[in-house]
Amino acid sequence: MHPRLVLASKNSSSFDIKRYSSLNSKIFKAIKTLALKLRGLSVVHISATPKGGGVAELLASQISFENAIGLKSKWFTMEAPSSFFGVTKRLHNLLQGRQGILSQGEKRIYSEVNQQIGKRTPLLFKEIKPNIVIVHDPQPLPMINFLPKETKSIVRLHIDLSTPNPLATEFMRPSLNLYQQVVLSSKVYKQAFVWLPKQKVKIILPAIDPFSEKNKNMESTAAQSIVEQFGINTTKPIITQVSRFDAWKDPLGVIKAYYLAKNKIPNLQLVLAGFLIAQDDPEAVEIFRHVKRHARGDPDIHLFVNLRQLGSVSNDTFINALYTASTIILQKSLREGFGLTITEAMWKKKPVIAGRTIGANLQIKHNKNGILVSSPEETASAIIRLVKDEKRRRKMGELAYRSVCNNFLLPRSILDHLKLYALMGA
Repeated sequence: MHPRLVLASKNSSSFDIKRYSSLNSKIFKAIKTLALKLRGLSVVHISATPKGGGVAELLASQISFENAIGLKSKWFTMEAPSSFFGVTKRLHNLLQGRQGILSQGEKRIYSEVNQQIGKRTPLLFKEIKPNIVIVHDPQPLPMINFLPKETKSIVRLHIDLSTPNPLATEFMRPSLNLYQQVVLSSKVYKQAFVWLPKQKVKIILPAIDPFSEKNKNMESTAAQSIVEQFGINTTKPIITQVSRFDAWKDPLGVIKAYYLAKNKIPNLQLVLAGFLIAQDDPEAVEIFRHVKRHARGDPDIHLFVNLRQLGSVSNDTFINALYTASTIILQKSLREGFGLTITEAMWKKKPVIAGRTIGANLQIKHNKNGILVSSPEETASAIIRLVKDEKRRRKMGELAYRSVCNNFLLPRSILDHLKLYALMGA
């Protein structure tokens, strides 16, 4: 395989921009005003993978929206050997606080793949003539060395940088310093890069597309019909975590919490949905093996790891149905850059129990529009309280929905990006 950039998605002519005006007319008007000034702006986004993670979902909607308002946006992803993604997963873990170092061999793989891709970009950029290039996360970070001099550069880091391994941030430092703007999801993450000038760092909160297949409204009867096809009993309480099988998502902690809660709620069911789609997450298979062993063949634990399990039901339709049919949504992460699965569940008016991470704190006000926990025991206690209190679940879910409406929908994120493009004089 020759490492290269591949066009991830083509502009969707069916993207209906008008429906977003009903979400917040003030934001929509501001978007239209700025879009007129930026019309024809060429923007290139570069990320690791075209599907399977939060970044891919964010970009799929952002690219369509930017094109619909008159920008010329394209999204490219990295085609690279599995050894490269093994190294970048390790770098990701180090940046989220894991101990250790990248070996010289790992650094060489990372640099060589990026260099091979970079050397093939001049022809691509000559054709596209991008005004702005946005690089997402550490995988393609060295692409900055291959951008045309006149091109404005942004790096967008989506991960939890609250307690980074300093050896990892130092490794990134030479490339990071070359970018004109660094975009993070929280002010807390600025401390990871204390050497960066303040004016170089911007905060943009992620957002969900409320009209995507996964997030659009689904009737409860339709949702129940879908999940019942897979052996889930909708007459019994269902707790669900939608996350890739990753140690940072703490699926083993979720299972422990489930067993503790089941002592008080014998008919409790647990669903873990983490389809192995993302090519940049080679650890997931091994984590899933541990999860399966801990599940011990419990018929009330439902594990979804392979898309083939769904038959003719699409991944997004299934996840939509899961959110809609579940009693409680969990996101018991140990690290979370933002946590779009939290946002998605809150949008569905579901009470969310989430690990005390920076990402969860950005969205949840404890005991108001969700619950924050620090252990399986706290998680189990919260599950028991909520399952037994339907009125509280409904109130919490309603407050959760309102907070997403006010803060975490796609048009607000688009406006933030347009302001950044304008600020850079693009």
